[in-house]
Amino acid sequence: MARIVYVNGRFLPYEDASIPIMDRGFLFADGIYEVSAVLGGKLVDNDAHLARLDRSLGEIGIRNPHDAAAWTQLQEELIARNGLTEGGVYMQVTRGVAERDFAFPPADVAPTIVMFTQAKTIAANPLADRGAKVVSVEDLRWKRRDIKSVALLAQVLAKQHAAEAGAAEAWMHEDGFVTEGGSSTAFIITEDGRIVTRPLSTAILPGITRRAVMRLAEEAGLTIEERPFSLEEAFGAAEAFFTSASAFVMPVIEIDGRRIGGGQPGPLTRRLRGLYLEMAAA
Repeated sequence: MARIVYVNGRFLPYEDASIPIMDRGFLFADGIYEVSAVLGGKLVDNDAHLARLDRSLGEIGIRNPHDAAAWTQLQEELIARNGLTEGGVYMQVTRGVAERDFAFPPADVAPTIVMFTQAKTIAANPLADRGAKVVSVEDLRWKRRDIKSVALLAQVLAKQHAAEAGAAEAWMHEDGFVTEGGSSTAFIITEDGRIVTRPLSTAILPGITRRAVMRLAEEAGLTIEERPFSLEEAFGAAEAFFTSASAFVMPVIEIDGRRIGGGQPGPLTRRLRGLYLEMAAA
């Protein structure tokens, strides 16, 4: 099946799609993106992803070109045209095409909209069975990390460092405390079973999978602590994991070469992954 993408109102073969070089997303990273997971051909927790897209656009003053119903219709059409059963739908909105100038273009410049799908094994990802290795890196990002900006150079460098180290993810840290992963939310579990993750602020992205997992944990009667945790505390954790739309709940078995727990996915992390998979498949 030929890959179909969406650009500014048109469904096109991937090979025929393009945007002008004066697009502000290309010149300034002046744009927002969002990714929704697909499982069994259906979108997962999509309303929350679209709400975050709307919030991020508002935070940088780009008008949302569609309401939630219209976005969903486009996503579902793209899923159908690509025959996607498992993976993700990527959406990107930039401030549009205008002569290069740092100031915003006139208000009548239309945003650029790009969408595409990516097939990926999420539910039966073998990494979830054996556990992921993580390395730590200094957090070099700007101060508005709560905005899902397409300006991802710091994350690219962090992820490349992880790849070169044979790790699946990088956990960024600032002042000795973990902020979040390169493309995920970081969690640890204490010896007495408390699930710990950093509270929401401008220092981290408000993870959609994070929110769902915390809700599921609360419904299961588990204890959650929203507070910063240090790398040293993470090294001594009973379990650790990270969450994202493309990983769901991913066990962490090693941080900076130090084994976490018994060096294998822990029971509470496995339980949370199971709860999330049940929700996603419903």
